[in-house]
Amino acid sequence: MSTLRFKAVEEASKRVPVEISVPDKFPSEYFGKYVFNRTQMSKYLSKETMNTVLRAIDQGVTLQREIADHVAAGMKMWAMEMGATHYTHWFQPLTEGTAEKHDSFIDYLNAPGGDIIERFSGKLLAQQEPDASSFPSGGIRNTFEARGYTAWDPSSPAFIIEDTLCIPTVFISYTGEALDYKTPLLKSLSAVDKAAVEVCKLFDPNVKKVYSYLGWEQEYFLVDQALYAARPDLNLTDRTLMGHESAKNQQLEDHYFGSIPPRVAAFMREVEFEAYKYGIPLKTRHNEVAPNQFELAPIYGETNLAVDQNLLIMSLMHKIAAKHHFKLLLHEKPFAGINGSGKHNNWSLGTDTGVGLFTPGKSANENLRFVTFLVNTLMAVYKHNALLKASIMSAQNAHRLGANEAPPAIISVFLGSQISAVLDKIEESSDDNDITMEDLRKMKLGISHIPEVLIDNTDRNRTSPFAFTGNRFEFRAVGSSANCSPAMNALNAAVASQLIEFKNEIDRKMKEGMKKEQAIFDTLRLYIKESKPIRFDGNGYSEAWKEEAKRRGLDCETSVPLIYDAYVSEQSIKMFEGIGVLNERELHARNEVKWETYTKKIQIEARVLGDLSMNHIIPVATQYQSLLLDNLYKMRMVFDKEKADRLSREDAALIEEIATHISAIKTNVDDMVEARKRANKIEDARSKAIAYHDTVEPFLSVIRYHIDKLELIVDNQMWPLPKYRELLFIS
Repeated sequence: MSTLRFKAVEEASKRVPVEISVPDKFPSEYFGKYVFNRTQMSKYLSKETMNTVLRAIDQGVTLQREIADHVAAGMKMWAMEMGATHYTHWFQPLTEGTAEKHDSFIDYLNAPGGDIIERFSGKLLAQQEPDASSFPSGGIRNTFEARGYTAWDPSSPAFIIEDTLCIPTVFISYTGEALDYKTPLLKSLSAVDKAAVEVCKLFDPNVKKVYSYLGWEQEYFLVDQALYAARPDLNLTDRTLMGHESAKNQQLEDHYFGSIPPRVAAFMREVEFEAYKYGIPLKTRHNEVAPNQFELAPIYGETNLAVDQNLLIMSLMHKIAAKHHFKLLLHEKPFAGINGSGKHNNWSLGTDTGVGLFTPGKSANENLRFVTFLVNTLMAVYKHNALLKASIMSAQNAHRLGANEAPPAIISVFLGSQISAVLDKIEESSDDNDITMEDLRKMKLGISHIPEVLIDNTDRNRTSPFAFTGNRFEFRAVGSSANCSPAMNALNAAVASQLIEFKNEIDRKMKEGMKKEQAIFDTLRLYIKESKPIRFDGNGYSEAWKEEAKRRGLDCETSVPLIYDAYVSEQSIKMFEGIGVLNERELHARNEVKWETYTKKIQIEARVLGDLSMNHIIPVATQYQSLLLDNLYKMRMVFDKEKADRLSREDAALIEEIATHISAIKTNVDDMVEARKRANKIEDARSKAIAYHDTVEPFLSVIRYHIDKLELIVDNQMWPLPKYRELLFIS
């Protein structure tokens, strides 16, 4: 066996669960310990300052600089009592991750060179200036134009990691364009709030605010650290660029919801313990479908805060995994032939009066409100299905979508038979009769000690990328490594724009003398009919659906670089600018970043695969081929020609097969290098990304095919890299 692989497998086999120290307390006793939340603010801020901050959080009132000084003083006092010595503005550049620059609290007391003191002013809290030119900007900032600003987001509370106070912020350029994910998200949340409130007032004049809620489900893989270190492709690309599937993987369906391996359970307990201290309300943990795949999920929360918490938990998981001798894999498809990982985004809207806008009611008015928001969401998704697909698409997610229980790369909406029947009835009706919803049906199982099971008003469709699940929509197409912001930004912006259009239509009809209920009913009927192509309750994997989706006019593009075009379509630009979320320059800049990122991802994978092919796989295959040739020669020395020919026939065929695969690998690696060179000469970011997609990326699967065939032929003792059967099963 290869020395490195042998040592890695041996080391992994000796792992035992890591002991962790968890306090003898209930989570509620230390929940939010490291967060400057409302409880902590009430202790360290004056009542007047506290009320002003809460108005900023709950009502969007702008904070004045003098208030920031008071908040900074209280925040610094709390942070220092918690052991913090530094602070940082924690922001989300266009890299999918987070960024931070740590500064100490210390400053000179009087003149330079004298004594020092800990200072933290409102100016330092409210604003900082990181180097904007060093982050992706899509051409908005030149290298020599370095100035950019981070600005405090009061709606997401500060928190402490180790010795550093982390302050969630937005990140903008010197000229005001958004250089991050949080800025447009906050604008889209404000837009959907204002638009939804206006529509809510048609049903309840007491509604003053509408919140967007998000409950993310984070799927992930764990592999042993030693095995990960022995796989250069995992190290450099976060996925296996080669590897024949294990004889046993997920086909027995015995891993999903199965008993959690002890090592993993210890990891999960520590993740939960740390998450609770940061105010992240993790609720669920379980084995996922694929071996070595798991999931955690919190109680839903306000969308902006939920996004920040997801980014924080991903960071915590990486650190904690290392303590348990694991490597966390958030790549959407780290292993071929088994399930990939997603981050299902459960999205809903709710009012400050405690009403869920996607929850059926008991009265005709409540149900009309429910149907109004449901149908307007359908319209938003129908009109902007290409944009929503672009919001979740990446080089990584392209490997996952459309297979192994991942939704297809065609956006459609699953409603279920009951809701569909209600909409069909409205569409066919000619008046505004009361809209009623059946009570939840009860299903008796016929087992005496099992209680009645309440059947939800929808089933679950695992092949649907956007499914209604009772009181919310589940946007299942979001990738596991992604920042949730782009998907939530596109969705909330599209819904906000649609609600504005709906309200304008109702106002127009009422001015023409139509009664409010009739105007609503009449408009909904038209919307239901218009948006019908987006509704699909069947199998999203079938070839028939792909053809049907084309006939319905849905976006069926499969090329990642071309999918991104939806962001800069005339429709998307008009929508984003119309509600003040992103302007045309910002949209084009973001697409430049997306195209460049896609190109670099494929470029790295191609270079890594070429290197592994030529320096790891071919030498080992050639060595094994030489052993077979040597054996063939020796048989001819020992046996007579007839017997030697008979005995060596299989070896000769194997030698020829190895030679065929080696030749194919060499040829395709050479051709891939040439394709890269041609693509690299292209200056336009979009054209280069298309070239990488069309002329470079296809070589990855071709080369992999021949390597995987060699893996089945070459002596197991000689194969240099840990195999799937070794990577995928944690004991």
